[in-house]
Amino acid sequence: MFRKLLKFFTGRLFISLVLISLQIAIGINIIGFAQNDTLWIRILSGLSIMMALVVVVRDLNPAYKIGWMLIFMTIPVYGGLFYVLFGTRGLNARLRARLEELEKLNQRGMEGGAYSNLLPMKALSAYSRTLARQAQYIANISSYPVWGNTEVEYFESGEDWVQDVLLELKKAKTFIFLEFFIIGEGEIWDSVLAVLLEKCMQGVRVCLMYDDVGSILDIPNHYDRKLRSLGLEVVAFNPLKAHLNSRSNSRDHRKVLVIDGNVGYTGGMNLADEYANRKIKFGHWKDTAVKLRGDAVWSLSQMFLQLWAFSIGQPMDYYAYRPTITCKTDGFVQPFADNPLDNENVAENAYIQIISMAKKYVWITTPYLILDNEMLTALKIAAQSGVDVRIITPHKPDKWYVFAVTRENYRPLLESGVKIYEYIPGFLHAKMFVSDDRVAIIGTINMDYRSFYLHFENGVAFYGSSVVQKVHTDIRNTLDVSRRITMDFVKNRSWIKKFTGMVLKLAAPLL
Repeated sequence: MFRKLLKFFTGRLFISLVLISLQIAIGINIIGFAQNDTLWIRILSGLSIMMALVVVVRDLNPAYKIGWMLIFMTIPVYGGLFYVLFGTRGLNARLRARLEELEKLNQRGMEGGAYSNLLPMKALSAYSRTLARQAQYIANISSYPVWGNTEVEYFESGEDWVQDVLLELKKAKTFIFLEFFIIGEGEIWDSVLAVLLEKCMQGVRVCLMYDDVGSILDIPNHYDRKLRSLGLEVVAFNPLKAHLNSRSNSRDHRKVLVIDGNVGYTGGMNLADEYANRKIKFGHWKDTAVKLRGDAVWSLSQMFLQLWAFSIGQPMDYYAYRPTITCKTDGFVQPFADNPLDNENVAENAYIQIISMAKKYVWITTPYLILDNEMLTALKIAAQSGVDVRIITPHKPDKWYVFAVTRENYRPLLESGVKIYEYIPGFLHAKMFVSDDRVAIIGTINMDYRSFYLHFENGVAFYGSSVVQKVHTDIRNTLDVSRRITMDFVKNRSWIKKFTGMVLKLAAPLL
């Protein structure tokens, strides 16, 4: 315990928080002195009014607007300043232009040559026009198309996923791409790192990108420097700065692993021991992942290369990393990415499309259930229309305040006929949708504001694939070890929990 506390108090996160707190305190004191000056009060109040107007006219989710309006009303003098510091999403004009240019390169790469995807889309349209419409939306907005010629494998536990990843890494011949929200020192990362170092010595190019904030408590300070000294190419995405800035909100929550362009993984898994129950943090950790082999891996490579090129500030030769094998088709596969900078909520809208198109059932697993009005309405309408809507959340949370908001969302869903369950053995981290035995999405996308609006995310949509039935079976088995939540449970919660949930729900878009 002492070592953990010492590590925390000497770590970058704590030091950065202290410095940021000092900046806030200094700012408050300066403003406090300025409050004696009528001119300064007018200036700050004017800023708040201007920022309130900006929030009103911007194309933002209504719940997000309401959260900021509450701040403007509660602290009218300081509200505008807080919005300037913490409310704006995205990057400065120079960085945004760079990302937009990379997105254009990505789109041209997807449209070119042998990797044109007209045939898979036509085949999907023949299979189901409804599903083809969803796939076309994802392709139009994110520039990631539908693929055939791809084998798929589903992992219903982190333990199985880790073993398979280690086997495939050892087969790498030319390059390995790794992009994760968290890497954490421990048994799993040590095993992976040993293979990566061995491959570096064999001449394999290894590129690792991890989120700086996501990993900050699990690795030593300046860990990227250490890994680069060992021969790896490493990017700590969007490094935490010890000063106030809105860029800190945009985190890389993606999980992508590509080997030689032919094998790719994604899902809920990070490279840390708790994800495969090598370390127990919140009871049994339930997570899932998928493995692709063949043409669709090209999309995973593209999304990695795009963010890598953005981070290092140098263009990449995308075509050098295309798949070199073609595999047997297992339905239609569509990896896709979402980013917080284009005002297009691809991930949330893909989820809503599945809900809206469902005829028989929609089953969902998610660690967090923090819903905006659009998602809440879609779920309620589906259930009220006779669709079997089931949602599984964790029984043992990793964040108490998020759990409070999750449970606060139970009542309106239960009243409309949605069935809600909590995973009793521990923490459920899998992010999955499955519907009507025809479509499923597996990826990194939580059902919360951060995933839908603030983070870089990715997922894979499966249409008519064997993965769909495997996800359905896995969720059914998970239901067997989950407790169904009743209205009596919601009503009998203590008033303190209800009040806490109500208050936090108001601030949910800002958490």
